[in-house]
Amino acid sequence: MKAIGTLGEQLVARWLQLRNYELLEYNWRCRWGEIDLVAQDPTGAIAFVEVKTRSAYNWDVDGLLSINATKQQKLIQTASLFLSKHPDLAELPCRFDVGLVSYQSCNATAKANFNFDQINHLKIGQAIIVERHQLTLKDYLKAAFD
Repeated sequence: MKAIGTLGEQLVARWLQLRNYELLEYNWRCRWGEIDLVAQDPTGAIAFVEVKTRSAYNWDVDGLLSINATKQQKLIQTASLFLSKHPDLAELPCRFDVGLVSYQSCNATAKANFNFDQINHLKIGQAIIVERHQLTLKDYLKAAFD
């Protein structure tokens, strides 16, 4: 399952890059937890991005229900520590975004050594095939919580 989650994070990262975000960190960890992606949007704001990758017909609305008050608090603490370690970013506007990715197994396979950087166009709802999985960015929620 970790491998599927990583593919979902790579998909969201590429989607952000195609929208002129600069990716600052992948899987930033500290004692409070982990932030999947830290990105700077074209306006200069910092987006702390939580990515949820779920199979079709999941119970938690594509992962949205898993971002409860406890999870939000951990993300806020983690982001605060990130900013304390990067004082040059601490004065910029910040927000918490959520990327919801759906996957399902399929018979088709992408060519060997699939590289997300080869994707030049990607929109919400568009499926791609990676390592015998069909991945779809179902939604991207800007400022999903405070």
